[in-house]
Amino acid sequence: MRISEKIQEADWKAEKHSPVIECPDKVKADEWVKVDVSLGKAIAHPNTTEHHIRWIECFFSPDDDKFIYELGRFEFTSHGESVAGPNEGPLYTNHEVTFSFKTKKPGTLHALSSCNIHGLWESEKRVELG
Repeated sequence: MRISEKIQEADWKAEKHSPVIECPDKVKADEWVKVDVSLGKAIAHPNTTEHHIRWIECFFSPDDDKFIYELGRFEFTSHGESVAGPNEGPLYTNHEVTFSFKTKKPGTLHALSSCNIHGLWESEKRVELG
């Protein structure tokens, strides 16, 4: 079985595991674009020792290009763990990230996230030049 067959997709408005990609629909060529990616925008995703998002990874696929380019991998490593027990720790990281990129071509942004219980989830957003 291929990894791609294990990646799940759903509308983020109905599924808390689907990444939400927020950025302009049209951008200017070769100018920085701010992108926000999060989970649980419409339905909160748990952030506990037992159930959490481990990471979000983002890619860009320019039109008419052979390759997909990695924009960044963002790991969330604190979920309330402690020697006192699960969810007793003083620190949590939230599953959201903001970054910037620029492109000379229109294409598609892809966000992939990993839930420690429910596996891999993907979303995409079209980005045009204007």
